[in-house]
Amino acid sequence: MKAFLILEDGSVFQGTSIGADKEVISEIVFNTSMTGYLEVLTDPSYAGQAVVMTYPLIGNYGVCYADMESERPWPDGFIVRELSPMPSNFRSEDTIQNFLETNGIPGIEGIDTRALTKILREKGTMNGMITTDENYNLDKIIPRLKEYKTGKVVERVTCSEKQVLEGSGPKVALMDFGAKKNIARSLNKRGCQVTVYPALTSAATILGDKPDGIMLSNGPGDPKECTSIIQELKKLYNSDVPVFAICLGHQLMALATGADTHKMKYGHRGANHPVKDLKTDKVYISSQNHGYVVDMDTIDPQIAKPAFINVNDGTNEGLEYTGKNIFTVQFHPEACAGPKDSDFLFDRFIDMMKKGRD
Repeated sequence: MKAFLILEDGSVFQGTSIGADKEVISEIVFNTSMTGYLEVLTDPSYAGQAVVMTYPLIGNYGVCYADMESERPWPDGFIVRELSPMPSNFRSEDTIQNFLETNGIPGIEGIDTRALTKILREKGTMNGMITTDENYNLDKIIPRLKEYKTGKVVERVTCSEKQVLEGSGPKVALMDFGAKKNIARSLNKRGCQVTVYPALTSAATILGDKPDGIMLSNGPGDPKECTSIIQELKKLYNSDVPVFAICLGHQLMALATGADTHKMKYGHRGANHPVKDLKTDKVYISSQNHGYVVDMDTIDPQIAKPAFINVNDGTNEGLEYTGKNIFTVQFHPEACAGPKDSDFLFDRFIDMMKKGRD
């Protein structure tokens, strides 16, 4: 069946329909990872977006359900150059085609994803429609595309109730703004008892459970939409409990302490982004998935100082808070399928909690 990807600038790509047979409007973003497509599909940070995979062959090792980063996939759509019809992997339990269809996610294959990515890089991230309607009307569709907004997506992806992963070490409160499973796993395998809280849980409830540390997770959307969460993070900042934050959590803590954020032209999404540790001058390859960034010029040096920067474009990739046991990063140290260069940051967090207990 023919399918079409229509961008808000009027560009149209024709390909073949994959996944669910339905029409969808979404924000179109691209990911440069060569592997880890299942982790991309099940990352809650992609809620409200349709993902273009720049690597040309997707699905060649199938679906391994143990690798999922949440209980279900989150993107609105999936866009690829070629979808492998026959996976080759002893761990494979399903095909991507069936996975998309079962979970109601429409997609398109057979388009020039390189040309599409160049448009998004040159013009910036834009909205688009995936449709199988050959009689589409651009004059009616483009106004709808321009009106689309992802809205408050954190509330959609967060857990509905508190969950506990038992451990004998420090007690960590993990705020679920759209947390990937491997954040909790990374803490739990280091012995931590991890309690996962819904995104709108109050600071009083968190602090009342007397955690040794607080983890702020990744998540989707514009951080400025999370107004009530930001108010609660101000209270967590004023406590003496150690805090480690990743991605959206990093942005939210910055907003809670007076800094500002803005939308990037096309964001950072992939498993190959170099970040520089400003203390050691070491460069780590990181996995990233964000369309917003903390404004370096709005960071009060009396509150926080930059800890990491992006080697490619110089944007902020982490903050260390002055006089506080708080550090935050824009990238993903828990990355699956990788890289693992920066997973030592979890050990740093655990050392911080242990010192606080002594």
